[in-house]
Amino acid sequence: MLVNVSGCALMGALMVAITELWVGHRLLRPLLGTGVLGGYTTFSTFAGDVDSLAAAGHLARALVYLLTTPVLALLTTWTAAALTRGLLFRRPS
Repeated sequence: MLVNVSGCALMGALMVAITELWVGHRLLRPLLGTGVLGGYTTFSTFAGDVDSLAAAGHLARALVYLLTTPVLALLTTWTAAALTRGLLFRRPS
């Protein structure tokens, strides 16, 4: 879960940087977002992890993992994007 959530934080910051601060090549976003950060995160094993926990009899843990991971991932992505936007586009006082 830590890898997925940290990857989402990086994704939020990256998307603000490459869409609002500096517009690069149109393939940069899928390369870095899907390619690099997709390889870093372990969402590809998320369903397998939930299934393994459930099959091992850890139903409560599987359910918590199933529900909290996507919620934390979305909140982390949004928070990182908002913080990045705030840091990059601060108005001078």
